[in-house]
Amino acid sequence: MIDKKHIGYEFLPITVPVEEGRLKFIAKALGETRDIYTDPDAAKAAGLPGLLAPPTFPFMLEIDALDLVNFMALLGETLEKLLHGEENFSYYAPIYAGEKITVRKTITDIIDKKEGTLQFVISDNTFTNQDGKIVAETRTNYVFRHK
Repeated sequence: MIDKKHIGYEFLPITVPVEEGRLKFIAKALGETRDIYTDPDAAKAAGLPGLLAPPTFPFMLEIDALDLVNFMALLGETLEKLLHGEENFSYYAPIYAGEKITVRKTITDIIDKKEGTLQFVISDNTFTNQDGKIVAETRTNYVFRHK
């Protein structure tokens, strides 16, 4: 069982570069064909400072910033028990190639279901660009199975 003492735990902020090649890869994986996601020249012609990140890209940044091994150790869990339950997004500004995004993650709740056979670890995540502007916030629900 995951100890509820972890509610309120704040991970160290991690800054992650937004790389053009990664944005192209994610856009292709998502089936995004608009040039502003795949062609730097087209993005600039559209008045953008660089390739535009697809809408779900903050989740990729969250994964990049999270040391999953340390996360599991903190909670006293193993990867075999982990499921990704849900992700909610709030967007405030676009993310572009060449930016540096700082990810801040805090465990905000731990919920027991089915007499503890399922536990939900909720984290709130904030994404801030190099200019100090919050560009997105997410809430992630990690599900742990205990049989």
